[in-house]
Amino acid sequence: MYAAFYNLTGRPFQLTPDPRFYYSSRTHKKAMAYLTYGMNQGEGFIVITGDIGAGKTTLVGRLFDELDREKYIAANVVTTQLDADNVLRMVAKAFGISHENLDKATILERIEAFLIDSHNRGKRVLLIVDESQNLPTSALEELRMLSNFQFGDRPLLQSFLLGQPQFRDKLASDPDLEQLRQRVIASYHLEPMQEAETASYIEHRLQHVGWENDPSFTRDAFRRIHEYTGGVPRRVNTLASRLLLFGYLEELHEINLDVVNEVIDDLERDNEGAQAEEPVIGEVEIPTRKSAESHVPTTSSSSSRGKVVDPDLSRRIDILERNVIAQQKTLDRALEIVASYFDRFERGETPDAE
Repeated sequence: MYAAFYNLTGRPFQLTPDPRFYYSSRTHKKAMAYLTYGMNQGEGFIVITGDIGAGKTTLVGRLFDELDREKYIAANVVTTQLDADNVLRMVAKAFGISHENLDKATILERIEAFLIDSHNRGKRVLLIVDESQNLPTSALEELRMLSNFQFGDRPLLQSFLLGQPQFRDKLASDPDLEQLRQRVIASYHLEPMQEAETASYIEHRLQHVGWENDPSFTRDAFRRIHEYTGGVPRRVNTLASRLLLFGYLEELHEINLDVVNEVIDDLERDNEGAQAEEPVIGEVEIPTRKSAESHVPTTSSSSSRGKVVDPDLSRRIDILERNVIAQQKTLDRALEIVASYFDRFERGETPDAE
């Protein structure tokens, strides 16, 4: 694949969040400052919002990578339309607390016992709730109630709520969330990257896997990438990955404006085709730009549309790349046979059927 062709040690533009590739853009620096401030407060809720693919999960993952594991216990819950009782079960599961076939009161007792035990062992407990915009008000209220657990005057749990822009709107306007709003001690909305940051972001991820300017990117290529993706990290990853795959298939060592436009045209055709009929290889859904942007791993096997979403997006992209490469080899072989046929025909030979 393209990693070997360009002498890279890995895939720099995978869509799954990876804190190792964290890029500190202007907006991410501000968000990290808010997160650090909130962490120092040691209580309440910290809210981070942003568009799909803005880097919310990667940002928090970066923060937690720097935590002292001897002092903190952190767990992550990815939500999908969970009611109040089920969100408690997911919290218990995330912390490894037994919850099967237990009623709500018992689950709460076990969560409180876990928090007290963690406090007695000198550990702070952090809860990350991703895709918070999917939670109904009742479930958000249950999370607020968990923040009431205290030992003496010390809160036992601090929560991070990550969500899309509509969650910020809901939190600001829902009258039933007034008590939760009062518990929010820090809040920040992630903005897209600027044009210069988009170029630096691409180079940063490439350098992380041993890139030595092969392929090189022209300035107008970077400008077009930013224009098409809007500076949203996940969209940049999707386009950049396709650019490297195209460069590998065409044996290119420079990505210029014409190359970017050609790949964008391919992506747009893919999207148009997906609207008519979703492309499938075997039983695996092929991720298009639109589906990659909207992909979110969930705790349920079906989304609100009743559509099964494969959480292993990296594996799916590998399958797509292998199929593209195989098709290219088949086409090359067919062209070789045709060329051989005409060469022999021009020499006056009678080609045998192959």
